[in-house]
Amino acid sequence: MTKETREINYLLLNVTSTAFNNNEAIPSKYTCDGKNINPPLSIEHIPLASKSLAIIVDDPDAPGGTWVHWVMWNIPVTHLIKENEAHGVQGLNDFSKHQYGGPCPPGGTHRYFFKIYALDCVLDIPASSKKENVEQAMSGHILAFGELTGLYSGR
Repeated sequence: MTKETREINYLLLNVTSTAFNNNEAIPSKYTCDGKNINPPLSIEHIPLASKSLAIIVDDPDAPGGTWVHWVMWNIPVTHLIKENEAHGVQGLNDFSKHQYGGPCPPGGTHRYFFKIYALDCVLDIPASSKKENVEQAMSGHILAFGELTGLYSGR
């Protein structure tokens, strides 16, 4: 039995924030210790063919496995997601909420990946969708991808 493989090539998005640098601490304002609002995110190099953006924020260092903090899709193509702004469909995170849930680690320093996807379509999935549903729906539609990693250890 042969396994068919295909090479996946994405363009690279440059994702930055004025709130924190890549692999540096996320200010408590954007966590459960603060206002628990999403940080501003800047996105560069979005392909012209993009029809929408999606974002997934997760923590692979959570004790029970990767913890999903934010899932949003059908974001109109933009180069800036402002602080405390959600202009897409917000799916269900692991807090069982349809909103951003900031870092809130039980102990130690955790990594938080802010992943942005530029898509060639608008996704037709229900708002009850979780990360896995969004990833499946995006499959074959990703034009570009980028991520920003923030660190947080709580109080």
